[in-house]
Amino acid sequence: MPTKVIMPQMGESIAEGTVVKWLKKVGERVERDEPLLEISTDKVDAEIPSPASGVLTEIVVIENQTVEVNAVLGWIDGEGASPSAGAATARPSVTTPAVSVELPAAPEPAPTVTAAAAGPVRSSPVVQRLAAEHHVDLTKVRGTGQDGRISKKDILDYVAQRRASAPAAPAPVVAPQPAAPASTPMAFTGPTQVVPMTPIRRQIAEHMVASRRTSAHVSTVFEVEMTRVVELMARQGEEFERRHAFKLTYTPFFIRASVAAIKDFPIINSSVEGANIVYKRDLNIGIAVAMETGLIVPVVKNAGEKSFLEVARTVKDLAERARGKHLSVDDVQGGTFTITNPGAFGGLLGTPIINQPQVAILGVGTIEKRPVVRNDAIAIRPMVYLVLSFDHRIIDGAVADQFMARLKHVLENWDEEVL
Repeated sequence: MPTKVIMPQMGESIAEGTVVKWLKKVGERVERDEPLLEISTDKVDAEIPSPASGVLTEIVVIENQTVEVNAVLGWIDGEGASPSAGAATARPSVTTPAVSVELPAAPEPAPTVTAAAAGPVRSSPVVQRLAAEHHVDLTKVRGTGQDGRISKKDILDYVAQRRASAPAAPAPVVAPQPAAPASTPMAFTGPTQVVPMTPIRRQIAEHMVASRRTSAHVSTVFEVEMTRVVELMARQGEEFERRHAFKLTYTPFFIRASVAAIKDFPIINSSVEGANIVYKRDLNIGIAVAMETGLIVPVVKNAGEKSFLEVARTVKDLAERARGKHLSVDDVQGGTFTITNPGAFGGLLGTPIINQPQVAILGVGTIEKRPVVRNDAIAIRPMVYLVLSFDHRIIDGAVADQFMARLKHVLENWDEEVL
């Protein structure tokens, strides 16, 4: 019995979505709940599981095409019949305008691998990416899923066991961000090459330009000494990982310091509606995460009510699900203040664009040792540049600087337990 693959409703405010990538080709078999395609909306990217087991007999909506919610994207024959010419014409398909360049071919489906002490299994694209990220040979992983299928949890458990048996690595010096995508030389066929923007790149572009039109952007830069935090990381990082099974990173420190400063200067946690300033009770801190396709900002909800450990767990969970394209629309909505980290790739500082409808965003540079003057003598200290971009319509420079001075004080005099 044929089964429709439809564009899902990813949230009440989502009216359409774009097919980014089909993970199966016409004629290939797919199992129920196995990742079938990737979609992008104006809120989040996501992997869509197959609604049934069978053969993908038709792709109606091709890659980079945008359609309304509930539109038919493809068909799966639950009885496993091969696709036929008649099947392709039996249902209406959607046409798209011609593109002036030849796009790269779709990637091959995930290869079949052999799990340890199990028969051949097919791992999902998410598992493949996670394995590549952690340099895991899938043939050495025991699959606990149906018929020995390797799951995401199997990979994470394998990585945790490998870490436990290896010497402890030094504490990281930057907040967690996925590695920058490898630079690929452009294969020019003429003096120029035209490549359409991806859906998420178009959305980022529109959002950034709209923010510049909306807010009166001003930035202030503070230099902060991170000695107390760095020493705590070195002293307790290994014990933190042993107790909680994940690494201690700098991101929770910046979130907790921002929360403390916002509580003293609540206008930082507001928005503008017409001639009104709307103060927000909840402190929902967005964390910008760089991905291969662009930038996404999952939100640590109610950060003001969470302990250090709860914030750290939430950051880890959101970052993993962002990289695996498992964020929900709710995960990226409701932010009231954003932290972005150009320092993850070595940047000293940046002047970030405000994430509307918020009124401020904090940019965190790389943490590195620099010579500074202490007690009339030159000393070497771990330092970081913090940049606050703020909306000058409602936040004065004096208030922005007072907020940053409070944040600086919290970090330089850190006294909160992390274990």
